[in-house]
Amino acid sequence: MHYLTITWNPSEGIDLGFFMIRYYSLMFVVAFSLGWILTKKIYEREGQPQEMLDKLFIYMVVATLLGARLGHVIFYQPELFVQDPISVFLPISTVPEFEFTGFQGLASHGAAIAYVIAMLYYSKKVIKKPFFWVMDRIVIAVAAGGTFVRIGNFMNSEIIGKPSGDFPLGVRFVHEAIRPSQAIQATGIQDPAKAYDAIVHNPQFSELLNSVPFRHPAQLYEAAGYIIVFLVCWYLYWKTERRKQIGYIFGVFLILLFMVRFIVEFVKESQGGFESFLGVFSTGQWLSIPFIIAGIYIMWSASKKSPKPINEGS
Repeated sequence: MHYLTITWNPSEGIDLGFFMIRYYSLMFVVAFSLGWILTKKIYEREGQPQEMLDKLFIYMVVATLLGARLGHVIFYQPELFVQDPISVFLPISTVPEFEFTGFQGLASHGAAIAYVIAMLYYSKKVIKKPFFWVMDRIVIAVAAGGTFVRIGNFMNSEIIGKPSGDFPLGVRFVHEAIRPSQAIQATGIQDPAKAYDAIVHNPQFSELLNSVPFRHPAQLYEAAGYIIVFLVCWYLYWKTERRKQIGYIFGVFLILLFMVRFIVEFVKESQGGFESFLGVFSTGQWLSIPFIIAGIYIMWSASKKSPKPINEGS
């Protein structure tokens, strides 16, 4: 075991006594709040009224939650439409028994498609600006928000990586490998949180703990990659004239973000989907390729055009 490896045994969230604020939900709140702040600065620079920002925020929230959830079900768990249709749209599971699951099973590719559809309507019917003008400006917030969503995945011990062997940054995801019912049965402790603590800290259960492999923290790799995407897009908008080449920043965003996703997939555990039919790549990688190709074309097309003057606010 390398000294940098960790055993990950997080709490469910912040317990207020009467209500539990789950970390995953909290990360979404942080993501949307940060996105609103970043985009507000951009809209102020562009001289856009607050009303346009408020409407954009609503479209973004709905597109994120609805698109990401439908994307996950369509690409990875289509059987849910028949087996448990209520769970497709609500943060609950009814099969095999009723359970509040929170917002789990969200696919970034589904969110990306939903963004495009929502922003097509927003650009044409609401703000009345070119579609790529809108996308150039929201991708900065999207990249920043994606970072916190992946941190939320890490807190939830989901979307885990493959076994890391002797890799020094391996993480042992106790909650993913040992279900709550298994922890309770193994320890005889009825409180799942206390049962997990016993498995991690009590030498009596060292054999069970050692059966949990160290894995790549794929969520954190992806979050780190999204930080780079955010910084590049932020720099292009605020420090260069690229924002005047409509579509350029959006193209760069597509290339970088889905390249990050494509690369991280190599160390990420399979999430299922149609990869068994196509082979070679994972479902996430196959879904990333069209976005990368589209990004290259959009960036190339934008770079060939002369920068258009933009009326900015003070």
